[in-house]
Amino acid sequence: MQFAIKPHPKGTRARVLLASVFGPYACDDQYGSRTINPMELYQNQVTRVQGGFSLRMFHRSFGLLMLQANIDAPCTVLDFATRKRFIQELCDQSYDIIGISAILPNIEKVKDMCRLIRRYQPNVIIVVGGHITNYLGLDQAVDADHIVRGDGIAWFRQFLGQPQDLPVKHPAMISAFGTRIMGINLPDKPGDTAAILIPSVGCPVGCNFCSTSALFGGKGKFVNFYETGDELFEVMCRLEDTLAVNSFFVLDENFLLHRQRALRLLDLMKAHQKSWMLNVFSSARVLRSYTIDQLVELGVGWVWMGIEGKDSQYSKLAGVDTYQLVRRLQSHGIRVLGSSIIGLPHHKPETINQIISDAVRHKTDFHQFMLYTAVPGTSLYEAHQKDGSLLGEDEFPFADAHGQYRFNYRHGNIDPGQEEGFLLRAFEQDFQENGPSLARLIRTLLTGWQRYQNNPDKRIRKRYNREVHPLRSTYAGAVWAMKRYYRKTPSMVRKMKRLLSDIYREFGWKTRLVAPAIGLYAYLRLLKEERQLARGWRYEPNTFYEKN
Repeated sequence: MQFAIKPHPKGTRARVLLASVFGPYACDDQYGSRTINPMELYQNQVTRVQGGFSLRMFHRSFGLLMLQANIDAPCTVLDFATRKRFIQELCDQSYDIIGISAILPNIEKVKDMCRLIRRYQPNVIIVVGGHITNYLGLDQAVDADHIVRGDGIAWFRQFLGQPQDLPVKHPAMISAFGTRIMGINLPDKPGDTAAILIPSVGCPVGCNFCSTSALFGGKGKFVNFYETGDELFEVMCRLEDTLAVNSFFVLDENFLLHRQRALRLLDLMKAHQKSWMLNVFSSARVLRSYTIDQLVELGVGWVWMGIEGKDSQYSKLAGVDTYQLVRRLQSHGIRVLGSSIIGLPHHKPETINQIISDAVRHKTDFHQFMLYTAVPGTSLYEAHQKDGSLLGEDEFPFADAHGQYRFNYRHGNIDPGQEEGFLLRAFEQDFQENGPSLARLIRTLLTGWQRYQNNPDKRIRKRYNREVHPLRSTYAGAVWAMKRYYRKTPSMVRKMKRLLSDIYREFGWKTRLVAPAIGLYAYLRLLKEERQLARGWRYEPNTFYEKN
C-alpha cells in the first residue's frame, strides 16, 4: 500500500511514542468509558451474565506491538496507561512522533490526548490509527496531523524513510494476560498462554457490518503479511522457541480461507512433528470445506465462528447446517465460540424469543451476542446514512455505539430501548440452558480426548494429551465446585454430576482424590468473587511501558 506523505525530516532518528487510549475503562466517565464496555473481550461480549463463572482476561494492543517491531526508530509503547500516567510521560520524555490507536467509542479520549500533547509537546507530529479511522469526519474531530487508515506498518515505514519491501517482523506476544475465572487468577507462566499469530489483516468476505473489512478497503481487500505456509511456519517456530509455547491464537479474520497456505503449513507440521494447537476465526462455509481429519491434523482446537442468525442471508453461511457443524466439531474436541446478531432487519419483538432460542440451541462452548451495529466505514452504516435512519452524535454518542447497549440508528421493527433487554435475554437464556461456558469447554475437551487418546498418530495424541491435562486435577475440581454451586438447581446439578462422573471414570482414583480439595477451594473463591461483583468490583488491566 502506498501513501502520499512527506517523510519526517529526522527519519529513523525520530523518537516515537505509541499509545493506547487511557484508562480506567470499566466505568462511566466524561471521556467515553462505560461500565458495560470494559477492556475485556469475553466479559464484554461473550460471558457477560455469567457472574463469577465469566472468563476475565485482557489482550494487549497488538497493532502497536506490530508497529514497534517493524520501525527502525527508537520507539516506546505505552499500553493501558491512566490519564495521569500519560501526562507524566509527556512531561518526562521528549518525542518527535506520537501515535494513538483507538476504536470509535473512545473518540473523546483521543480528543483529550491530542489536546494534552499540544499542551505539553506542541511540536510533536500526532498520528491516529486503528478502527477509529473508519469515521470519515475524524480529521475534523481530533487535532491530529495524520489519520492513518489501513496498514500502519507500511505508512510508518514510508514516513520514517525505511524501505517499503522489507518483510514484516512478527513480535513475540502472548494472546492474553490477567486471566481470571471463578475468582481465581491463573498464572501467566511461559507456555501457559497461546502466542498471538497475525498472518494477515482485513477480510476477503467483507460482511456489511464488519469494521475490520472496512478498515482495509472493504470486501475482497486484505493485506497478507505472510503469503506462504513456509513463511508462517518459520514465524511459528521462532515464537515457539522464544515464548516456550505450543499453541497459537491466530488473529486473522478468516485464516482457513487461505487454503493453500493452511495446507502447506499442515504439511510442514507433519514433516517436523509439530503438535501445535491453533485457535482460529473462520466462517462456517470455509470450515466445512476442510475434512475433519485436516482440521484435527492442523491442530485446530478452538474456532470462533459467525452464526449470525437464522435467515441472515450471509454468503458465508449459505447452505450450511450450523447446528450439525457445531456438533461435528465438538465431537472431535474442537471448542466452538458461536457469534449471533440481535437486531437483524427482519427481527421483531414478537419473533425475538424464537430467534434467541435458535441461537442457544447450538449449544456452543461460548456464545457471543452483539447488536446489529452500523459502524462507520461499513456498507451497513452507509445504508442507514442514506435512508436517514442513522442517529446523529447529539442523539446517540459514539461512546455508546459498542454493540452491547443500543442501536445507533432507528430500527424498522424494534423500538428504541427494547434492544438491550433482548440482548440480555439472549445471554441469560444461553447461560441458564447450557450452563457455565467453562463446563461446556470441559465437556468438549473430554470428548476429544476420548476419541483421540489412542490415535495412531503420535503428534495428534500428544496434543490431546496436553490439552486434557487440566481435567485430571484443576478442571475436575472446577466441576466439583460447579456441582456444589448448583445443588439447588436440579437440571444443572444433574449435568455437573454426569460430567464429573465421566471425568472420574476416565482419569481414575487420583482425580477422585484431588477434585474435592481443589473444588472446595474453587467454590469458596467463586462465592467471594460473586460478593465482590455484587459490590460493584471492576477489573482493570495493568499498564505496560516497553522500549525497542
